[in-house]
Amino acid sequence: MTTTAPLQLSDLPLFPLGSPLFPHGQLALRLFEVRYLSMMRKCHEVGAPFGVVLLTQGGEVRKPGQTEQFHGTGTLATIESLNAIQSGLLHAQCQGVSRFRILNSRCLNTGLWVADVEQIAADPFIVIPDDLRYIAQMLEQVSHELQAQQRLPWKPEQAQFDDCGWVANRWSELLPVKSELKQGLMAMPSPLMRLELVGDILDKLSIQKRQGG
Repeated sequence: MTTTAPLQLSDLPLFPLGSPLFPHGQLALRLFEVRYLSMMRKCHEVGAPFGVVLLTQGGEVRKPGQTEQFHGTGTLATIESLNAIQSGLLHAQCQGVSRFRILNSRCLNTGLWVADVEQIAADPFIVIPDDLRYIAQMLEQVSHELQAQQRLPWKPEQAQFDDCGWVANRWSELLPVKSELKQGLMAMPSPLMRLELVGDILDKLSIQKRQGG
């Protein structure tokens, strides 16, 4: 039996952010830095993806003398729409596609980071076990509430409330936890283990809420 080698991409433009992006997650960006205005226009013109990575040092907006550092695992994003709000200001609506690991990265003279990356295989579809079904049921309830408020952060037609990975990812986006923990969830290879950890976090938050903490 032969195995397919992971797909590799060269010179993938990177967008370091303060929170990670999950596959199938929605991402809205307001762009004004020259390095990103040019990059996003080029990606949009040719239909190319870019990579979102979580910052470990530095800010989303570069300051003089500042150098960004970021995690070695990120998520490919595709641009669904790109609109000029005014001169030098763009709004981009993007969607997470698949995870990747960075093989090497470098910063160009423009300040834009690019990397050679290796894509990580998509989560296999795993039906949610009976003892974890409550996590999906809670997400469905939250989904109805957010949709009624027109604040749903994912596409309703992509919902997979019976899939471990999809439910775990959507909860990971919503949970009020630190970005480092979200990064760990995103990079976790097992969707079932990811869902179990999400369940543990939800249980702890529920206990804290009941105790008034």
